[in-house]
Amino acid sequence: ARRVDRLEALARELQEQSGTVCRILPADLADAADCTRLCQELEGENIDIFINNAGFGVCGSVLETDPEKEEGMVQVNVCAVRRLFQFMVHKMHAQGGGTVLVDGVGVADVREGLLPGGPYMAGYYASKAYVVSLTRGVAEELREQHSPVYVCALCPGPVDTEFNDRAGVVFALKGITPEVCVEEAMRGMLRHKTIIVPSALMRVCTAAQRFAPVAVLMPIVARQQKKKLG
Repeated sequence: ARRVDRLEALARELQEQSGTVCRILPADLADAADCTRLCQELEGENIDIFINNAGFGVCGSVLETDPEKEEGMVQVNVCAVRRLFQFMVHKMHAQGGGTVLVDGVGVADVREGLLPGGPYMAGYYASKAYVVSLTRGVAEELREQHSPVYVCALCPGPVDTEFNDRAGVVFALKGITPEVCVEEAMRGMLRHKTIIVPSALMRVCTAAQRFAPVAVLMPIVARQQKKKLG
């Protein structure tokens, strides 16, 4: 994260409550140089689990959204995620094992990541589709090569975080709590699932959309996305 004051406050809270000692490495992953620096800082660490969860969304018609924000979103959601993903897979393979969970502020959102497209958040949906596709492909490569590294993508749908404030939207569906999201993520990781979809509602939605033609599905998604714009 970028906000040092909030990172330090969280570190103090964790140490006071559980004795957990945190190492803080602030970074702006929209900056490629910061991404490089972060990789260098982590080079000497032995990392068992890496949560690759940087990301944000831009909402609105492509005719109206800020091109710089869209490009920044791609840099964080795609370029930085891919860079850290590959860096960690290489590192963990060399050290003899580890887990990479790919995520996002939208948390590789089950709708955004698994639907064929998303009007009014088109760039964000595309970035999440990249994350899901990357994870599935690399997971199979690692299995075929008998690598001790396990990778997965968390796709919980809406989670009650600060994502909406940053994107300037409101959820069209009720979100789950971060605590439920974490519990379900850990359960999915213990089962070595490649795509982890926590809530029953999202699992039903994901299954149902597979049977709907794209021409029918896109207007439905567009209507839901417009609700987010308030």
